[in-house]
Amino acid sequence: MPRNTQSRPPRRSPGIPGLRRRQQSPDESGKRPAPGPDQSGRGVGAAPPANRNVWWLVAVSVIVFMMLMVFSNAHSGNRVTLSEFQNLVKNAQIELDTVKIRDASIVAMRKADQVTGKPTQIVVPFNRATERYVAEYVMEITGNKAESKPPSSLTPFILTFGPFILLLVLIWFFVSRGLRNAGGGPGGMLGNFGKSRHRLLSKEMTGVTFADVAGIDEAKDEVGEIIEFLKNPKKFTKLGGRIPRGVLLIGEPGCGKTLLAKAIAGEADVPFFSISGSDFVEMFVGVGASRVRDLFKSAKENSPCIIFLDEIDAVGRRRGSGFSTGGHDEREQTLNAILVEMDGFTSADGVIVIAATNRADVLDPALIRPGRFDRQIVVPLPDVKGRLEILKVHAKKVKLGPDVDLERVARMTPMFSGADLAAIINEAAISATMHNKDFVEQEDLEEARDKVKYGRARKSRVREAEENRATAYHEAGHAVIQALVKDADPLHKVTIIPRGQALGATFSLPEKDRTGFGQRWLKATMRVLCGGRIAEQRAVGDVSSGAAQDISQVTQMARLMIEEWGMSERLGFVRYAGEDKRNSFIPEKDYSDETARIIDEEIRRLVDEAYRDAEQLLEDNWRKVEAVAEALLKYETLSGEEVHKVMRGEPLGRSSLAELLASQRRPSPPAHPPRRDADEGPEAAPGLMPSPA
Repeated sequence: MPRNTQSRPPRRSPGIPGLRRRQQSPDESGKRPAPGPDQSGRGVGAAPPANRNVWWLVAVSVIVFMMLMVFSNAHSGNRVTLSEFQNLVKNAQIELDTVKIRDASIVAMRKADQVTGKPTQIVVPFNRATERYVAEYVMEITGNKAESKPPSSLTPFILTFGPFILLLVLIWFFVSRGLRNAGGGPGGMLGNFGKSRHRLLSKEMTGVTFADVAGIDEAKDEVGEIIEFLKNPKKFTKLGGRIPRGVLLIGEPGCGKTLLAKAIAGEADVPFFSISGSDFVEMFVGVGASRVRDLFKSAKENSPCIIFLDEIDAVGRRRGSGFSTGGHDEREQTLNAILVEMDGFTSADGVIVIAATNRADVLDPALIRPGRFDRQIVVPLPDVKGRLEILKVHAKKVKLGPDVDLERVARMTPMFSGADLAAIINEAAISATMHNKDFVEQEDLEEARDKVKYGRARKSRVREAEENRATAYHEAGHAVIQALVKDADPLHKVTIIPRGQALGATFSLPEKDRTGFGQRWLKATMRVLCGGRIAEQRAVGDVSSGAAQDISQVTQMARLMIEEWGMSERLGFVRYAGEDKRNSFIPEKDYSDETARIIDEEIRRLVDEAYRDAEQLLEDNWRKVEAVAEALLKYETLSGEEVHKVMRGEPLGRSSLAELLASQRRPSPPAHPPRRDADEGPEAAPGLMPSPA
């Protein structure tokens, strides 16, 4: 079992949003003509260029900015005080015809000086409170030649707030234009918020057919009936049957639910509307229900058709689950709209709803009843035959070597999903490419399997000798017990090379897929899990945190045996585990404190029995544990057959990595060969290594 890592037994195209198909008259062939380009060269309904009217706005902005600069420059110049201005007037340095009294300043032109030869503008600022006094004084000293302009209330306002108003206008223009473009219609974004965000897919857009789906034959057959009904409805209705309104795909993540929906779109000759459950949820109240109504309205206009709702548990959770805070629940309103559209007063004949989820236990009972989702198709994890078919489908895209055995890979991957198997083929192809191979070999597939399951091997990690020895004995304890206990899975491989978060790993090769777990197999597996800690403690005289995952799995197995599977004579044929409804933060507990104490005692009893049996088994076979641990320290990785050879005391017949490196090393010739004495033996032949003796 991997140290810190161990597999545990499981519990029981781009489309066009808001597209509406236009009602077109069929041509002579009976097909609806595809929309073509209009006279302007754009497609029908194409939006105008986004930047068509932007340049005039830029021009206006530049003009307004220049005007503001002119206004601001009108008050620029050499600032002087009123007394300095009076002295300049007395000295005849001011052209009296240019003196102008403005709102808050006096502007005049000073005569040309001898340095620049040009007149300069001077400004005399003053306070508005003394405006009347200053105006009378300037008129007096200039002999009534100054020009007095009445104060204007608009100019200060423009100069003060004009830039801010212009900035707000620009922001409003660009934001409103962006909202109109995002809305995709003349109504703007707010006008189109209630429009459905579905995608309309065709056969050519998916590129997936039933030939690309393997390992789920029963699900393919049930879905194939739906497609056959859409193609030939009279074949079924002549006996009084009706088309199912809904099909619910249930399965673990990666089992192929979405792939099956893509295959349906690739096989069906009807419109296929695809949307995710999260697309109904928005920040505004009522948007989800509005999008549901718009989706079904578009579907009815194009019936017969198929609607695919991916991850329907986002909006289809059980109502009144306890998460509501007492206010308006947008999710429940969206769910109510779906319930009404699927089976309400207005029938949706010709519209089939296909939904996918991996959380069927949290769906509302009103949603999964017959009449709405008439069929619930379970997409299970593939068995050995299904995994082989899935591997063959994905292996068509890569070059396989002559030594590749896909059946062995299928047996090596119990409880793997279709997505995991696709990742194995892809990782094997990448690994073979990085090693400059011409094709994928069996060792690439096995390495890819370990990489997908546990992570990349960390061969460059340098460990201390004591830590390496503890890891070797830990994995040797797992391997020896797994090889000796007959009810455990056959041993496949053991390694002390770190992989992912694990310092080492022991791999098994199940002979068959298990849909249920027998008590003998569970107890044997618990003993295998206990063997690592026992061997490590006896070898190094200390315990470490390396057995944390082993302890977790042993405890979980024992708890499942007692609480759910009724494998305790003391507690009997009773289930004590609470229902996993996942709608409350408080775990369910339907038994007394005395029963809880007995449950804890029974769990402890099972774990203690497994620990004592494993300890006795390793005590009786400790020399085999030492031999396997020493072989792991030397070779780092042993196959199941090699472990059995080591336990029988047979030589492995292969060199370690250190020996291979040493054999490739050549001794450098000495600069001055030593002189041979007469009594020495004959000279050795060139190229021979010196004898160890």
